[in-house]
Amino acid sequence: MNRLFHKRINDLQGFLKDDNEAALISNEVNIGYFTGFFRSEGYLLVTRRGATLLVDFRYFEAAQKKSHACRVVCFEKLSRSLLDILTHEHIRRVFIEASHVTVSRFEFYKNALLEKKIELVSGDSLDRHIGSLRIVKDDTELEKIAAAQKIAEDAYLEMLNYLKPGVSERSLAARLEFEMKNRGAQEVSFDLITITGKKTSLPHGVPSDNIVSEGDFFTCDFGAVYEGYHSDTTRTVAVGSATDEMREIYGIVLNAQITALAAIKAGVNACDVDKTARDIIAEAGYGKYFGHSTGHGVGLDIHELPFVSAKSETVLTPGMIITDEPGIYLPDKFGVRIEDMVCVTENGCRNFVSLPKELLIL
Repeated sequence: MNRLFHKRINDLQGFLKDDNEAALISNEVNIGYFTGFFRSEGYLLVTRRGATLLVDFRYFEAAQKKSHACRVVCFEKLSRSLLDILTHEHIRRVFIEASHVTVSRFEFYKNALLEKKIELVSGDSLDRHIGSLRIVKDDTELEKIAAAQKIAEDAYLEMLNYLKPGVSERSLAARLEFEMKNRGAQEVSFDLITITGKKTSLPHGVPSDNIVSEGDFFTCDFGAVYEGYHSDTTRTVAVGSATDEMREIYGIVLNAQITALAAIKAGVNACDVDKTARDIIAEAGYGKYFGHSTGHGVGLDIHELPFVSAKSETVLTPGMIITDEPGIYLPDKFGVRIEDMVCVTENGCRNFVSLPKELLIL
């Protein structure tokens, strides 16, 4: 395990051009990626000489036990401890994560470093470098994502036993979250989507006290977090029966989803995967009802690089995790979305999702 985190720190150090530069990481997820320690109020300072995790008293003991590839310093005043290290190592430039640091926090860093004439660099170069490291998952990460998916699927299948006319969307969301946590999930990947009837036309509909009725579509977008890593899946099922129109729309989405899945492999542009799904839906006459991208990356964040959209310039590489989730949403009628989460391989992809995709009528 130590070797893994040392490699990640070394990869981050590759961003620094000389011994007078440092990277200051404050994003909790990124700190966890580089050290294995996922807690708030931590700061990771990386120089060409090594890495230092700065935490306050509340997290000091836990950080000593859980972190890897870094020394741990307990600070009373962050600016003072930070300046001591920077001065000792003769650092003249410090890069920060522009996408994570607020204006007030930037001013804090800037003022703290000003007295020592240390330059604070706030462009997106550090963010892009970290993104390039995190975008390809190693075997350890793939195992955790697979475990998160297994937890989520088992919980979903149990929740389906409670899906019937008369139950509320909110109660199904609560049941699903309970089942996931009872199976070992740290938390749910996002606010669960368990919606029914006309609300299924809302891509990110929020569960309410609405009641499931006979003949409804029920859309469930769900995921679990296991040791920091997320899963993400969507299934749409029918309750009791389905009209011809419901079956037709479901079939179009399923065709788009399966065809896009077959297009995924190393060397393919992510935008072409999006186009594969989008063209099928457009040719069926429903292009304007598919308004979101076909997929996104999944890992320590539920939405991360790469994005599978019409504008994406990413060329897929083995080890990238993406979703494949086309949909059709007919306002004031119903919607259908089918989503798998896969790992790109040389000749195709490994699908983490084992749930059936044919229209299920409960």
